[in-house]
Amino acid sequence: MTEFMDRKLDKTYGAAYQETTPDILKAFTDFDAAVFAKEGREIPLKYRELIAFAVGVTTQCVYCIDGHSNNAVKAGATETELAEAAWVATAIRAGGGVTHGRLGFKFSGVHEH
Repeated sequence: MTEFMDRKLDKTYGAAYQETTPDILKAFTDFDAAVFAKEGREIPLKYRELIAFAVGVTTQCVYCIDGHSNNAVKAGATETELAEAAWVATAIRAGGGVTHGRLGFKFSGVHEH
């Protein structure tokens, strides 16, 4: 865990959402609950949690990595599945770097057609 993440204390800061925008918080909470419902979805929960974990790796969100890696394991994911999901995220992120790097050539005019 990073030094700025505190599983217990950080949750207390969420009270600001409840106090200032409870309607939006409820909509988000309901949406999240629907996305990660145990039943009633075509993609099994384990795979949805692995997808969420991989997205967390890609966005480098320590909270998503923490929560969804744990939820994936609770839903039956193995250490190897977590590793492969992390590698998929890494490949996609690296691919984004390569393709966005091409924009440097395009924008700079170095490679004119």
